[in-house]
Amino acid sequence: MNAGEVLRVAWQGVTVNKPRSVLTTLGILIGVAAVIILVAVGTGSSKAVQDQISRLGSNTLTVTASSTAAGGRGGAAGGLFFPGGGGGGDTTSQNATQSRTPEITMEDARAIAEASETDEASAVLGVAPVVSASSVTAAYDGASHSVGTFTGSTPAYLLIDNSVVAEGRSFTDSEYTAHRRVALVGTSVAEDLVGSDVSDIIGEQVSFNGITFEVVGVLEAKGSAGPQDQDDRVIAPATAVQDTLAGYGPIGSIEIKATSADTVDLAQSQVETILDGRHGVTAADRDYDVQNASSILDAATSSNRTFTVLLGAVAAISLLVGGIGVMNIMLVTVTERTREIGIRKAIGARRGDIVGQFLAEAVLLSLFGGAVGVVVGLVGSHFTIVGVQPVVAPYSVVLAFGVAVVIGLVFGLYPANRAASLRPIDAMRYE
Repeated sequence: MNAGEVLRVAWQGVTVNKPRSVLTTLGILIGVAAVIILVAVGTGSSKAVQDQISRLGSNTLTVTASSTAAGGRGGAAGGLFFPGGGGGGDTTSQNATQSRTPEITMEDARAIAEASETDEASAVLGVAPVVSASSVTAAYDGASHSVGTFTGSTPAYLLIDNSVVAEGRSFTDSEYTAHRRVALVGTSVAEDLVGSDVSDIIGEQVSFNGITFEVVGVLEAKGSAGPQDQDDRVIAPATAVQDTLAGYGPIGSIEIKATSADTVDLAQSQVETILDGRHGVTAADRDYDVQNASSILDAATSSNRTFTVLLGAVAAISLLVGGIGVMNIMLVTVTERTREIGIRKAIGARRGDIVGQFLAEAVLLSLFGGAVGVVVGLVGSHFTIVGVQPVVAPYSVVLAFGVAVVIGLVFGLYPANRAASLRPIDAMRYE
């Protein structure tokens, strides 16, 4: 038989029992759709992480106290005034040696800022100490909102964080120095307190854990990164936050912006040199960590790539199970049509004709299931899943559909060969 005749006979074989054929293709359909959707979830998760880090910038550094190291000597405050140099400094002498708990202080941030302003070769563009207040509830005119992130810092933090004031204004260095209780709020906070017109909150007195701050600006919306709402935040002068909500002492971190993405490593080296001298440590026993945004991005991308591969592998198992289902049904079909096979061979059908017919039927089932699975996968990828907006990877569509076709060939080969191996006389006698 020619190819057209083989396909015609195969089509008849597939459509003669439509419910069974539909159920058989369902396994392939689910497998293909699962591969596309789960790979899209992994890709979307990776993109969300990359976008989140990119919003901060690839030329940023974050200095935090080490959770494992201890010791070193305290350092004296820098000579250049760092705006709002309120408490929390290390007051021990430069030459005094003592054992202390690892901590980052306002004086550390001041020293880095002084060095960046006095050294023309400095690769540091901006420095911002960060203090955080936890479990903060905002209240205004009978409405309340549990704030996701309450950050205290300097005006330079907005530059480093790539944050923009959409309504109103930012707080100033003079307000920072004067410990003024002013605040910038994210759109999620503003909407919960005053409604959709967020500009109504500007100039109003909002209570944060019973402490009144004047809202001077609303931050531009950043959207969500996975389950995290990046607009559920408040930024205020660190001095005022330390006065009221966080207390004085070690700060949470120091955010640093390098002059460009190319000078991040140089900026990190300069920062480490300053802090090593202040803390009396070396590279072998540092009591602080410097996180490089570009290295974090590389690590996150690598981790998400592994996560995506694992998701795809899990989905591929369901595709394999679908292939086993195709083989099972084809074996049943061969048994049911044993007499037909015997008659066809008795009137001259060759082995290749029989193999071609049943192999074509298996491939048709896989093709149909694969095609519908691609459609279901693409449609399903338009919905947010576990807080992640899936991003379809074109290679996953091609791969899933291609594997579905190959599965039809591989799992249909054994039933087809079994049908072709039947002796005509035995087949015709089969009841």
